[in-house]
Amino acid sequence: MHSSDQTPQTTDQAPINWTNMILFTVTPALAVTLVPAYGWIYGFDAFEWAMFAVMMVFCGMSITAGYHRLWSHKTYEAHASVRFLFALGGAFALQNDVLNWASDHRRHHQHVDNNDNDPYSAGRGFWFSHIGWILRHYDSAQNDFSNVKDLQRDPIVMWQHRNYLALVLIMNIGLPAFIGFLHGDIIAGLLLGGLLRLVLSQHATYFINSLAHMWGTRPYSDNSSARDNTLLALITYGEGYHNYHHTFQWDYRNGIRWWHFDPTKWLIRSLERVGLASGLKRCAPDKIERAKLERQFQLATEKCERLAVEGDWQSRLETEYEALLHTVQQWAEHRQAWYEAKGKELQEHLSHLEKQQLKAHYLEFKYKLKLQKQRWQIVVRTLASPEPGVA
Repeated sequence: MHSSDQTPQTTDQAPINWTNMILFTVTPALAVTLVPAYGWIYGFDAFEWAMFAVMMVFCGMSITAGYHRLWSHKTYEAHASVRFLFALGGAFALQNDVLNWASDHRRHHQHVDNNDNDPYSAGRGFWFSHIGWILRHYDSAQNDFSNVKDLQRDPIVMWQHRNYLALVLIMNIGLPAFIGFLHGDIIAGLLLGGLLRLVLSQHATYFINSLAHMWGTRPYSDNSSARDNTLLALITYGEGYHNYHHTFQWDYRNGIRWWHFDPTKWLIRSLERVGLASGLKRCAPDKIERAKLERQFQLATEKCERLAVEGDWQSRLETEYEALLHTVQQWAEHRQAWYEAKGKELQEHLSHLEKQQLKAHYLEFKYKLKLQKQRWQIVVRTLASPEPGVA
């Protein structure tokens, strides 16, 4: 593997991966020709389109909830039956086995945007990060599995690794053909459930490696090129909140608000409720607030400097920032005390007065934080606006 001071291989230097080159050239070409042609001549019925939709979701969620949040980041633990289904769905998605996928992804996070060591660095352009990195044998994509030794202890992961090719053929050809046979149209099953589903599900995932590092906002950190993008979340089962993910990669959620479209989060939470998942990891709310405030302070400072805002704006901005951080700390402490009291009330029988006092203090600082955040936003907008006081 290249060291960080070496120039990464160019397109001409890296040898072609002919298996991937043929696969990712032929399948899209067939999808854009055979699917419309067959649909025009024979048509697809509602059952066949429903099969296509279900298979799309199965593939996509096996990657997002399985390969990504379960195995790559260990954000929760899953029952063997769930892991088995995710292993099948991952082979169905044809994005490599768990060991290779997770190893690549962990190195991506460890060396994000480093063109020498990030397997699909966005710094090498859209094409490379989207699909180019798997069309040639780049040094940055070489695996030795040293970073996935924990996964090598998972018998389901190793079973999939040993039988990956057979599982790929069974899931991508055998399953769609079998369902098509039961429905009376094997070709339609292969075209929709096999070919079209394969191409679309693959490129939906690849958009996270490419577009999600180029298009969107960075509300939590600028330490990487990862962006939050709601539109991408809609087609990637919630993976579009990518700046949050790169900032807090151990969180099982990508979309942390109730209105964020993150069906992967909803699936994991549902599995927990029925006893098939446990140990769901969440980032503490005060850490999220601090990250957002630090980022807002950074952006406001940069904008004031760029606009050459007159006056003692820096002192004012720093004063408001420190005051808000202090309030966040107080809110976090009272929130923790209140939640601990709620968890202990059945065992330790806190008095009604004690519980009400803890709750009142928590709500007081929650409201204070809300008001101070509003004040902070006003200060930031006022200082960063090119009003007459700007040089």
